[in-house]
Amino acid sequence: MQGNYKALWLNDDLFDECLEVIDQRQLPFVYDTRHLTNTEEVVNAIKNMTVRGAGVIGSVAAFGIYIAAIEVEGDYEALKEKAALIRESRPTAVNLMWAVDRMMELLKDSDDLVDDAREAAIKLNDEEALESQKIAEYGCNIIEDILKKSGKTEINILTHCNAGWLAVIDEGTALAPIYEAQRRGIDVHVWVDETRPRNQGASLTAWELSQSGIKHTIIADNTGGHLMQHGMVDMVIVGADRVSANGDVANKIGTYLKALAAHDNNVPFYVAIPTSTFDFEIRDGVKGIPIEERSADEVRFIKGVDSEGVVREVRITPEDSPAINYGFDVTPARLITGLITNRGVCEADFDKIQEKFRG
Repeated sequence: MQGNYKALWLNDDLFDECLEVIDQRQLPFVYDTRHLTNTEEVVNAIKNMTVRGAGVIGSVAAFGIYIAAIEVEGDYEALKEKAALIRESRPTAVNLMWAVDRMMELLKDSDDLVDDAREAAIKLNDEEALESQKIAEYGCNIIEDILKKSGKTEINILTHCNAGWLAVIDEGTALAPIYEAQRRGIDVHVWVDETRPRNQGASLTAWELSQSGIKHTIIADNTGGHLMQHGMVDMVIVGADRVSANGDVANKIGTYLKALAAHDNNVPFYVAIPTSTFDFEIRDGVKGIPIEERSADEVRFIKGVDSEGVVREVRITPEDSPAINYGFDVTPARLITGLITNRGVCEADFDKIQEKFRG
């Protein structure tokens, strides 16, 4: 298989081959993995965010179809029922639906459902890995250009949530150009939004960058605008969970506010995506992209390590105060400098997107 596949891999150490994934709920405190051996475990892993990130969710879904094919002993009609459960496990990241639909279309005339499902899932992941590598190259070219024009020796990049190898196969989307910048010898520093309420930035992005020795600083979610006002951010790069046909971008809640601040301070705002993140059926992302509402307890409680080194979850709100937890928001296309894709940089514009990806 292409790429590093650090977030998931096939494991044949058990009696039947299964999918092994990093349990991202435990990072950065504990590195642990989970074995997914049936459809129920795949669905639960996606729902409870054992795995997360649009690309990785799609990859897990593809291999979930393979696991389900084993489970139903090659019966395509029975597989359709399992596929529907996987497809419906989360609503916003379109990569999930794309991966399931593609797998089922490829398998509908299969004579050997299990072997063909395995081969198709690997192929899908290989393609995603190659896209990540292209995103790294095109995105880093932008980094080099911005750095050259600024006359600085170091570039400061702000990102929101996690869009590295824990989120998208190989090196991710938003972080892929940063990893490439490190390889090219560019002096890069990353401002890492904490990304409340689940803290994917503080927990996952910071952990990834630490593993790679990339300079970074964790900031509270509301700090980005201040940094931009004072010239401390040279560009913003984020990932996405769904991009509409006109270039509106759904990403982790809080992304829209970063885009507004970037626009007000003339800071370039880029979104890095694989082609599987496009939803060409939706023409208006603000009105049409479904926004997942997650448990209010993710807002009311927070997990961390106490002074004795014990991982604990504690409530940070009054016991009787209600909370609401929207998982994503939509950044309008007008606020986006460009979409970094495996086919190059594309304007967030309906006609440009159609020309580059559907022409």
